[in-house]
Amino acid sequence: MSHRINDANDTAPYTGLRTASVSAQFKVASIRRQRELLPIFRHRQALLYIVETSPVVVLIGHTGSGKSTQLTQYLYEEGWTSQSKAIVCTQPRRVAAISVATRVAEEIGCQIGQTVGYSIRFEDMTSEITRIKYVTDGMLLRELLVDPLLSRYSVVIIDEVHERSIYTDVLLCILKKVIRKRNDLRLIISSATLQAEEFANYFGPDTKVINIEGKSFPVDILYLSEPTDNYVEKTIRTILDIHNEEPEGDILAFLTGRDEIKTVVEAILNTSATDGNNQASVLPLPLYAGLPQDQQIRIFDPAPEDTRKVIIATNIAEASVTIDGIVYVIDCGYVKLRAYDPTSKIESLIVSPVSKAAAIQRAGRAGRTKPGKCFRLYTSQGAEMILPDVSVPEIQRTNLAGPILQLKSLGIENIAKLDMVTPPPVELVVNALELLFSLGALDQYGKLTLGLGERMAELPLDPMLSKILLTSQNFGCMDQILKIAAMMSVENVFYQPEDGQAAAEMEHLKFTVDEGDHLTLYNVYQAFTIRGKGSSKWAHDKYLNYKSLSRAVSVRNQLARYLEKLGVKVPASTSLLTTDAETIIKCLVSGYFANAAIMQPDGSFKLVGSEKIVWAHPSSVMSSRSAEWVIYSEVMELGEKTYILGITKIERDWLLEAAPEYYQVRRGRA
Repeated sequence: MSHRINDANDTAPYTGLRTASVSAQFKVASIRRQRELLPIFRHRQALLYIVETSPVVVLIGHTGSGKSTQLTQYLYEEGWTSQSKAIVCTQPRRVAAISVATRVAEEIGCQIGQTVGYSIRFEDMTSEITRIKYVTDGMLLRELLVDPLLSRYSVVIIDEVHERSIYTDVLLCILKKVIRKRNDLRLIISSATLQAEEFANYFGPDTKVINIEGKSFPVDILYLSEPTDNYVEKTIRTILDIHNEEPEGDILAFLTGRDEIKTVVEAILNTSATDGNNQASVLPLPLYAGLPQDQQIRIFDPAPEDTRKVIIATNIAEASVTIDGIVYVIDCGYVKLRAYDPTSKIESLIVSPVSKAAAIQRAGRAGRTKPGKCFRLYTSQGAEMILPDVSVPEIQRTNLAGPILQLKSLGIENIAKLDMVTPPPVELVVNALELLFSLGALDQYGKLTLGLGERMAELPLDPMLSKILLTSQNFGCMDQILKIAAMMSVENVFYQPEDGQAAAEMEHLKFTVDEGDHLTLYNVYQAFTIRGKGSSKWAHDKYLNYKSLSRAVSVRNQLARYLEKLGVKVPASTSLLTTDAETIIKCLVSGYFANAAIMQPDGSFKLVGSEKIVWAHPSSVMSSRSAEWVIYSEVMELGEKTYILGITKIERDWLLEAAPEYYQVRRGRA
């Protein structure tokens, strides 16, 4: 297979210096020098040769080696995007897809959406001229629905495969079939850990493995002498101790979720961190998946003079993003993992011990630019006895309804016999099939139903919410459900500043309704677009997140376009509540019937069909209201309690109306 070398205009960092300004020349030279200093650069020719001669390549390179930003460029420069082909690289998280694409665009010398772009759910920054494309793994799976052979791509790179996200595993399964049908396609599987043998064996003897030695500095690993009973408080204390006692260098602290991160950020802001010898200030910055994009990218900005940057992050910072300047890492020893309980049939986020492989990844963030230190908030004995070697792949511990719906849409009928890297438990597959059947997406033979099932697979939503949106046409409340679905697709709509919590609560109370969270979100959307006219000042005055609300408006419009493409007539957005609240709630029950709970005398809820006890999350409208029966959208574990979020009050009989085949009435109870 031969490839042309791209012309000079395609490789801005390497040519055209005669006509550039002095500052532009300096920038180009600086970028070239930075690229050449990356560990992957000395492997450039070997990599290109292996890709040319092997259909599947497994690339091992530690975080910071340059594999995510450079490999796509090497292939582009070598001509793999000739004849209008493109190179696609998946990332397990949105922030990684955006940040890596932004960096590559800067190095090539183009605007995002031109030669380099990215595509994440509800945001497509690509064009017809895009040749290097970064996407989330779920988005590439959606592309397969339209183009099963991925014919527009010459190279597919599955990055951060060691994280074993569910969609990465599904993609590997499908790509194994695609590779057999396309001799011209190249597949590169990139991992930051040394678990290459499993993937090499999976794809067969023609698979080549290449290991890129990363340039790293020594990292001192420091353990606690005694276990801590509060790793959040210990994280705060450790940050302050490092700031007051250690030389300059930024800090990266790992915690499990948004609430813990907010607690630490607020504590650092409210604590005088200059009680020791260090008179520099501290700049705490949060990083988690639901954080608005403009706040996420702040972590990449250099800290102001005489300021130490402290990034408090979830495991999103383990491998998906590279942050310069980190010298100190604090590892709490835990991670929040999505887990599905086949008995109670609920999926929740559970705090679990971090794996040994992930702990090594975390420590490695401290040795990128100079010798560093990793403060592990657990004992060395605990590390050996409690931490698992690797995390359980997501496909073995999560709800499979969404992925199975996608596979069915691709024409893969026998899910049990799929050739997966790691097969999912039979019980999880059966539960997913049962749910999809109850939702009406599958018929009694396990095939996609004409109309409903096919359309559900096309929508970029959870199957339950897809069913609700498509059913809303029958209930006559599509406009309202579109807005509710859009609001459920964004995070952090409400905010409460430290110095204005009472005022914020009063403003938020104006939007709440007794029926619960879903109609409250609808009220917020309506108020923002009608009374607030989409104004940032109005949102600020109401203690609402302007960017999240603006994104919700965009998501609503995109969902409407999805429906129109599916042949569904979408009503115009209206300022009037044209449908009564009961009808809207019944429509919500048509999809969330499996997520039902009964209130207990102490204010808790018992999940229907289970003995599991849960509580309304403090952020929910229903945390201060009573309702005998409710449906919910999400489950979350915090400490000793399990919480439900996205709660709406319902009548028991509505469950039986929505899913008579799912519920059986015995002794007067569902």
